[in-house]
Amino acid sequence: MKTYAILRRKGWATAGDLERAARRSMDIADREMPNDIHWVRSYVLSETDDTVGTVCIYEASSEEAIRTHAKRAGLPIDEIVPVLDTVIVRMDPIVKAA
Repeated sequence: MKTYAILRRKGWATAGDLERAARRSMDIADREMPNDIHWVRSYVLSETDDTVGTVCIYEASSEEAIRTHAKRAGLPIDEIVPVLDTVIVRMDPIVKAA
């Protein structure tokens, strides 16, 4: 498995749309493609037009597996970038409950 960053700009109208897409994504990955793709994390983007985008980090057997998963789950893909290395300067911040 290799690590990839997937850019999905302006992929969803609302956070609720993104939540539904995330459930479909997990279901497809876990049930249909468990040996080909693992979702690691996503960063949710606040787009300039008030839509929602993401930068998603996946481990996958190939870029084609990512494209197959996205098609089955109904997810957009703007760009897939192989990750060469990881440099952790600080741990991701924990969002505090309001």
